[in-house]
Amino acid sequence: YVVLKMFCAHEGAADGVTSEQVSIVLGKNYVISFQERPGEIFTPVRERIKTAKTKIRKLGADYLAHALIDAVVDNYFSVLENLGERVETVEEALVSDPRPNALRELQVLKREMIFLRKSVWPLRETISSLERTESALIDEATRIYFKDIYDHTVTIIDTIETFRDMLSGMLDIYLSSVSNRMNEVMKVLTVIATIFMPLTFIVGVYGMNFKFMPELEWTYGYLMVWAIIIVVSVTMVIYFLRKKWL
Repeated sequence: YVVLKMFCAHEGAADGVTSEQVSIVLGKNYVISFQERPGEIFTPVRERIKTAKTKIRKLGADYLAHALIDAVVDNYFSVLENLGERVETVEEALVSDPRPNALRELQVLKREMIFLRKSVWPLRETISSLERTESALIDEATRIYFKDIYDHTVTIIDTIETFRDMLSGMLDIYLSSVSNRMNEVMKVLTVIATIFMPLTFIVGVYGMNFKFMPELEWTYGYLMVWAIIIVVSVTMVIYFLRKKWL
């Protein structure tokens, strides 16, 4: 009796990955499989059964059980391919425009990867047990096929771990991008404040209410102050540009 998870990846990123339980009962001359809902994953197996002179019709029930398990495991690759595309999309979004929506999708992907890993890891041990079992229900010649499934599960687990590492790195990318954007905003605000500091000093001096200030009675005093303000502002902007601070 073998129980394993079967996954289905939806096209929409919001739908994520859904799962169902598949149960397989292997007897001496029979195989019984149970699914929670109808699906097309076992369709290739059914087509092979309908075709005459195929290996699945010549060999025993243990090979049929292998074919069913292999169909479920092979479907994992399709699910991982879909998740890989979503990971690439989120990565591009985080690099170009790191918004909270991309961060939420990143968290969803991380949860799905954890769920996949928890489901596939026990399956690897189950397949390994079927490969090494001395049960009379599994022929010696069929165990090599279970070895192939075991190799696939190892590859799937490695791929999941790679995606998890990528997602962890993408979280660092998001935090770095947000920090860089904040630094850019702070730099612009600092430059603006720096430009206005001498201007504030100038207007502050001439805003004092002292009676004996010679420029207050000068005909061109107002224009002179504006000229000084403009010259100081332009000079500072040119200096910042040469220093590549802008």
